[in-house]
Amino acid sequence: MGSACSHEDGKTIGQLAALSGMSARTLRYYEEVGLLSPRRTPAGYRLYSRADERRLAQIAAMRACGLPLATICRLIGDPEADVHGALQEHLRSLRRQGDSLQAAIERTAAALEAIERIKGMDTQDAFEELKKQGLEDFEQTYGREARERYGEEAIEEANARMMALSKDEWDAKELLEESIKVQLRLALAAGDAAGAEARELARMHERWIAVHWGEGYGKDAYLGLVRGYLADPRFIAYYDDAAGEGATEFLVRAIEAYQGA
Repeated sequence: MGSACSHEDGKTIGQLAALSGMSARTLRYYEEVGLLSPRRTPAGYRLYSRADERRLAQIAAMRACGLPLATICRLIGDPEADVHGALQEHLRSLRRQGDSLQAAIERTAAALEAIERIKGMDTQDAFEELKKQGLEDFEQTYGREARERYGEEAIEEANARMMALSKDEWDAKELLEESIKVQLRLALAAGDAAGAEARELARMHERWIAVHWGEGYGKDAYLGLVRGYLADPRFIAYYDDAAGEGATEFLVRAIEAYQGA
């Protein structure tokens, strides 16, 4: 019969690679992770059936949407999986990322304007200008919702607290914020919302909130604020972009466990 195979027999890996535009290496990897299961000839060569071709087309469509491979494996491996629902959620995630990207563009443009303004200023004046810009960024992104939720007085007090920080205190606040993202990645990788990594994450986040809202911020108010993250696509994008999909939900669970909620 030769090395070529008919459609009835199936396609070789080379033929399917040429047809799909994917490399043979990619096809072998998909087999390794369980996405494809070609049968083997007596000589050990792979043969891909029409069902394999259809599955590969599904995989390619999902990958073109930007779905993670782990999600594709779950959807294809479970005949009861809600593919439509998964794609809807992915679309919402992409829209959140788009909103986050637009906000980042606006913040970057504002930062460039701020840099132009502080040229020639002495160190202290430049620092005060940057603090002011940071508060303006917050107002632009979260101000309306924050004032509606917490009241004008609470936001004005928080803003005054930020403006009163020294340069060392401000730098410490910024370092803590970045450290929380790193700790969130570590805790998420550990996977235990009540584990040691998660407890340290919760302690760090509690300190960060105290810097903004003061030491007297109550437990119920704190938990309400944190749970509100899950209702705001901007917060979800902020933490998920920093530490991975599901990071925001994990952060909330870690804080709830630490607070005994």
